[in-house]
Amino acid sequence: MIELTDDILFKTITKRPAHSHKGTFGRLLIIGGNETYGGAAILAASSAVYSGAGLVSVATAPCNHAALHARLPEAMVADYGDRTQVKSLLASADVIVIGPGLGLNRGDLVELVMEEVREEQWVVADGSALTLIAQKQLALPFPHKTVLTPHEKELERLSGLKIGGQTVPKVQEFVEELGAVVVAKSSETKIFAPGQEVYGLTIGTPAQATGGMGDTLAGIIGSFLGQFTTENLQAITAATYLHSKIAKELAKTAYVVLPTHLIEELPRMMKKYEV
Repeated sequence: MIELTDDILFKTITKRPAHSHKGTFGRLLIIGGNETYGGAAILAASSAVYSGAGLVSVATAPCNHAALHARLPEAMVADYGDRTQVKSLLASADVIVIGPGLGLNRGDLVELVMEEVREEQWVVADGSALTLIAQKQLALPFPHKTVLTPHEKELERLSGLKIGGQTVPKVQEFVEELGAVVVAKSSETKIFAPGQEVYGLTIGTPAQATGGMGDTLAGIIGSFLGQFTTENLQAITAATYLHSKIAKELAKTAYVVLPTHLIEELPRMMKKYEV
């Protein structure tokens, strides 16, 4: 297993070209945030914007629109119940993040993404989307352009591997069959990809154990895939490492690291590593 270090950030985070515009840094669509879990979509969108995504749109429940506009005026918003509007946003996205706060009654949206996605687009499936993929046994249209970000229980639903039995060889076997990248979240998060060595994090902290942390990670991964396209697995590993790196730094002076605090540190931390 390859232990991730700061080197992955130096390799990935590059200086922005002088001649660039917002489209240069990726068009990201986030689908999630039902009437109960609107904050999850807002956190995913915020982390995407703060980590440099050029254009971020959020398809979410109408009751979340005012909060999103107030919290994150940089993002555009749409009604996730308007199928025509969602399809239009899907067509123009470089990266689609689906699942943060989506809820289990919106399987239609997960199915819509699987129907509409094109091979040149990336899909990051998180939260409710993972459970829906497992429950409905949905096929991934382009596994090699898909990232799944399960915690241990979600990984159990997807793979059938019980918590406690999710060993590196067994998870790698599942990933080889699946064909997608899997960011297996735990106290020692590991990143699996078909035909690749496993990447591991040893810098996590229990200060991260709070609601919304996974939504924040999904937004950063989506943002990095939209910006840093030279080596996609590198972008995924760098995003995952950066998430824990910031948390570790904040935990030096904070008992708990809130996702909102982590998000605020993203631009400053990325600046330290740009090459």
